[in-house]
Amino acid sequence: MAYLRATHLLERRIEEQLKADSGLTHPHYEILAKLSIAPQRRLRMSDLARRLVVSKSGLTYQIGQLEKRGLVERMDCPSDERGVLAVLTDEGVRCLEKTAPGHVAVVRAFLIDQLTPEELATMARIMSKAAAAMSPNGSHGSHGSPPGSPGESQGGSPNGDRPSPSQADPA
Repeated sequence: MAYLRATHLLERRIEEQLKADSGLTHPHYEILAKLSIAPQRRLRMSDLARRLVVSKSGLTYQIGQLEKRGLVERMDCPSDERGVLAVLTDEGVRCLEKTAPGHVAVVRAFLIDQLTPEELATMARIMSKAAAAMSPNGSHGSHGSPPGSPGESQGGSPNGDRPSPSQADPA
């Protein structure tokens, strides 16, 4: 029960900060963050959905909302006529850069700074193990840390380093 309560409370704080700073939802922020670290700030929609652990139809809806704000755009994939790319626009980069510092501050204040380095390392091991158990192939694939581990997306690394805006997306 403590896990559920803490994750719900943290999610609420994150949503409040994102709405106040930029009008984004947490899923919107996560999409922008993933695109910001992708080569040329673009990913195939199917790859982005897989990295975000969301359905293709759910991602299509979210991308549509971000497109209306000019933060992302869709493009045909040049290497596959059936593929569609999600592309982070310059406006999307500016939005992410504006929003990330507050986002990192919330995650640090309510999670990272509440734990010792040892506790963060333990949490990373626990979340990695859980993510591996739920992954279709029993591993994290080629994208590094599982979503939600402190090393990838909890707003800072266990050693206290400040993340770049693209690393500041708690899952």
